[in-house]
Amino acid sequence: MCTSTTLSVLSGLLSLGCVWVDWTTASLVEHHYDSNHLESTQSDEASLERKRQPHIIFILTDDQGYNDIGYHNPSIKTPTLDKLAAEGVKLENYYVQPICTPSRSQLITGRYQIHTGLQHSIIRPRQPSCLPLHMDTLPQRLQQAGYATHMVGKWHLGFYRKACLPTRRGFDSFFGSLTGSVDYYSYGSCDGPGLCGYDLHADEAVAWGQEGRYSTLLYTQRVRKILESHDPTAKPLFLLLSLQAVHTPLQPPKSYIYPYRDMTNIARRKFAAMVSTVDEAVHNVTYALRKFGYYRNSVIIYSTDNGAQPFTGGSNWPLRGRKGTYWEGGVRGVAFVHSPLLRRRRRVSKALLHITDWFPTLVRLAGGNISQSEGLDGYDVWDTLSEGKESPRQEILHNIDPLNRPPAPATAQRGTKTPPGKKKVAPVTSKKALGPAPKKPKKVKKPQHKKELKATKKSQSHSQPRPKPKLKPIPKSKPLSKIKPLPKSKPLPNMKPLPKSKPLPKIKPVSKSKPLPKLRPLSKSKLKPKTKSQVYSESQPLSKYETLLNPQPIQAQSSSQNLSLSEPAWGKPQPQNTLHLKSQSSQTQSQYQNLSLSGPPQPKSHRPSQLKPQLLLDLQPKTQADFQSVWDTSVQAAIRVGDWKLLTGDPGHGDWVPPQVLTTLPGRWWNLERASSSSSSKTAANKNIWLFNITEDPYERWDLADQRPDVVQILLDRLVYYNQTAVPVHFPPDDPRANPDRHGGAWVPWVDEGEEDKQEEMHKGVYKKGKNRKKKKRKKKCKLCKLRSFFMKLNTRMMSNRI
Repeated sequence: MCTSTTLSVLSGLLSLGCVWVDWTTASLVEHHYDSNHLESTQSDEASLERKRQPHIIFILTDDQGYNDIGYHNPSIKTPTLDKLAAEGVKLENYYVQPICTPSRSQLITGRYQIHTGLQHSIIRPRQPSCLPLHMDTLPQRLQQAGYATHMVGKWHLGFYRKACLPTRRGFDSFFGSLTGSVDYYSYGSCDGPGLCGYDLHADEAVAWGQEGRYSTLLYTQRVRKILESHDPTAKPLFLLLSLQAVHTPLQPPKSYIYPYRDMTNIARRKFAAMVSTVDEAVHNVTYALRKFGYYRNSVIIYSTDNGAQPFTGGSNWPLRGRKGTYWEGGVRGVAFVHSPLLRRRRRVSKALLHITDWFPTLVRLAGGNISQSEGLDGYDVWDTLSEGKESPRQEILHNIDPLNRPPAPATAQRGTKTPPGKKKVAPVTSKKALGPAPKKPKKVKKPQHKKELKATKKSQSHSQPRPKPKLKPIPKSKPLSKIKPLPKSKPLPNMKPLPKSKPLPKIKPVSKSKPLPKLRPLSKSKLKPKTKSQVYSESQPLSKYETLLNPQPIQAQSSSQNLSLSEPAWGKPQPQNTLHLKSQSSQTQSQYQNLSLSGPPQPKSHRPSQLKPQLLLDLQPKTQADFQSVWDTSVQAAIRVGDWKLLTGDPGHGDWVPPQVLTTLPGRWWNLERASSSSSSKTAANKNIWLFNITEDPYERWDLADQRPDVVQILLDRLVYYNQTAVPVHFPPDDPRANPDRHGGAWVPWVDEGEEDKQEEMHKGVYKKGKNRKKKKRKKKCKLCKLRSFFMKLNTRMMSNRI
């Protein structure tokens, strides 16, 4: 019995032990499962957040004009670009800067060039200048958001010191050129005759040994290696592919020229072949994005940096002007966005956009913090691109360049008096035209009588040139005060006095009982466009900007004459027609609310009753001097507010250049990109103000500056406002230390990091550095030193008074 009971007790205890062991092991396993589950959920959330951050691929071309892409010009063969644009959003109201460096600086910083000191020209290889070091950049903000950043291609934002290089401004890697123009095969870059060097860099070192490989193909292979080595699920990617094409020199591979063999113009043929190399490069990049798993969560942006140069094969037709000018051909850029993340695709957007808008748009899209960037001039336009909403941008400052102004006129001109002590210089002519030199007239004594005066006049009339006779002073014996006046009774000769019997009719005054009739406002149904002489009355006057955005109807030539993009009317008299009025929504009462930019003009009956036309008594300057008092119109500047665009100074070469008239390059690229003198423009000497309604007149054919002085004055006020925020122009002279011969034959930074940079202080302007900036220690005031200086000054004054 005892043994049986003990056995039963032992078995019960063993069973209880097993149960306890099972329970503890189960709890341990459960705890281990919970910890693993938490770690996995955290990693899943991180991966989901990374998936929300799209991969951004920005493709920037060089000098591609409005007429240099297939969907604008069928003669240019770009099937890849046409397909990407058709499946995405075409940006048909998108603006860039007219030359390379300003466009790239605005893309990287999101700020106008008047706020970076780069408002005059490009950065040449020998100039000690670069993007201001205290400003944050787009890749830096994306790095803070967790992105891997890489750049391939052309930099052209300065490299005189290592702090200016792309790897020091936010890019993890860089492969490309630092200067503005490079040979496509030898990678040689020149800044004038005899100043050439090798320009191909990998990160911060010179990439020797790449000669003979075409640059567009080489850059595409580099992009493929980056996409292949990077894990798209681990970290989002920002890739800037800044192609050198289609900038000069015109060096396409021979195989790409054959499809354009029918083009008679050689420069145009080579240029079109280079555009096809760009199209193939974009095809290879998009193929790599699909192959390596980037495409489904990517945003592809395609943009040019400025308009084309017709002298080197490019075309902006039918837009006016060329690269380097502020006409539409120089600043309206080719661009589109392609992405599976777009909510509304396969459409054309006419929303007003600018290259500075990419900074805040991409930073917000990446989940970054825009508030850390002070003084941005760009707008977040992702909702405009993705959903087709109205653009938050209503105006664009193209530029204000105080250095680009006409030279002062010569002092000695016809009709001007020469300063005392200086002789007039006669114009230089040929000896044949002048004939034999005239004999010098003999000195003649001053005559005292009239007979002698007549004799001297006859003798001097035969000799030329004769000196001007001096006026004889009035003799003292006959002063002016003793001259007898004419008698009152004798009237002047040839003048008949008025008869007393016929007095002049008197003007009857207006009686006080009959006041002037008041002007009655017209009803909405009878509202018709009127001329400038017709006046409306209103009890409450409108502000300047409401008047600008609700313009009065004027008599002008309209651009609604069925002008096709490929065959504009030339030399035909355009019939006069009134410009269409556009309605303003009552919901948006902003002072910059513009006329509708994308849709057709709405009926006049939709105009709200509280916004009626008003006579502008204070905004009617009639002469050029009135505008000059507001703004120096000789300064080169351009601004766009709503539909209106204003140009002052010398906008540049303002012709419409059809493709293609010139076959040879008139000069090297460094001469074309530098600021041209105002003497090259014939109209600049006589005219300094142009005004265009770009929506109604996209080709800038009808200048409305004389007809709309009210709009001119408002836009001049905006220029004055922007000019108050501008920093000084930073355009230093060339530094001889930059010569590639001193650095092994390559363009490299030549200023040591320890050397002080005095020019950097000029860039700061209205923008300050970050909050972690070290404050300068204030010197302690010395009261004894002030007393000493006071007594020293007092002593010197006393001594000087004694002397």
